[in-house]
Amino acid sequence: MKSLVVLCALALLSGAARAAELPSWAYPVAPQGLPKPDPAKVVRVEGSDKQFTEGQIDDAFNPPDWFPGEHPAMPPVVARGIKPAVLACDRCHLPSGSGHPESSSLAALPVAYMVRQMDDYAAGRHTGPRKGLMTQIAKALSPQDNKASAEYYAALPLQAGYIKVVEKAAVPKSYVGEGNMRFADPKGGTEPLGQRIIELPQNEEQARARNPHFGFVAYVPPGSIAKGEKLAMGGNGKTIACATCHGEGLKGLGPVPSLAGRSAIFIVRQLMDMQAGRRTGEWTILHGRVNAKLDSGDIIALAAYAASRKP
Repeated sequence: MKSLVVLCALALLSGAARAAELPSWAYPVAPQGLPKPDPAKVVRVEGSDKQFTEGQIDDAFNPPDWFPGEHPAMPPVVARGIKPAVLACDRCHLPSGSGHPESSSLAALPVAYMVRQMDDYAAGRHTGPRKGLMTQIAKALSPQDNKASAEYYAALPLQAGYIKVVEKAAVPKSYVGEGNMRFADPKGGTEPLGQRIIELPQNEEQARARNPHFGFVAYVPPGSIAKGEKLAMGGNGKTIACATCHGEGLKGLGPVPSLAGRSAIFIVRQLMDMQAGRRTGEWTILHGRVNAKLDSGDIIALAAYAASRKP
């Protein structure tokens, strides 16, 4: 076992040398100086009898819950957070646990996995470009609240069809807006996708309002799903069969998370972070053998395939 860990660590270091420059399309960052929303503007969403102002929608410690009857009672840390450092979990991950591409989906993940990830953040074992806020939250989070939030999200189903994977060579032109979310260019037009994944809201207005009923379209290069399926089976020795750890259909296995139906671009970031040595948790290091021979095109294909599977 010790020799296996050493080999995995060497693979991670090798990956770090190759992946020092991570692509901006996978890690979108909102530009400075974006127009601020009108905090008094009243917002409504489809299917809900509630209304909130834009100021309430952006409240980090009491974000809107459009459909309170669709989920169990949220623990206080999920619904309101703990001032000043622990933002409400549902602000980014939504009461449904579906999340947005710039955050992550938590629904139906194993409790042990989610608790361990927060412990890794607190211990400095996540050093990717988006570590700041999560590290702040994790360090201020009590073990009791960590477990309560994990148990809440683990009990929720992952919404089928929330991520729709579409193979396309040309995609809508887009830009990165508030919250690091990508939106279609209002001027229209298309551009070559190339070797990227671009995720856009199925309905921009509903996404801005954090309506969990509307998901995202993941545009992936043509042929990605078939290529990803071959790689997921082991890729003729290029990697290890994903189902070995992530279970049949990539639906999870014990404390190992499911991948099926989750955000493709989020999966890309996780694979790239592990390959670059930006995630070094106790279990993560064993992923070194999986990542060692993968190039960016392989990672894109694996993410496209996983996201296209039914959760």
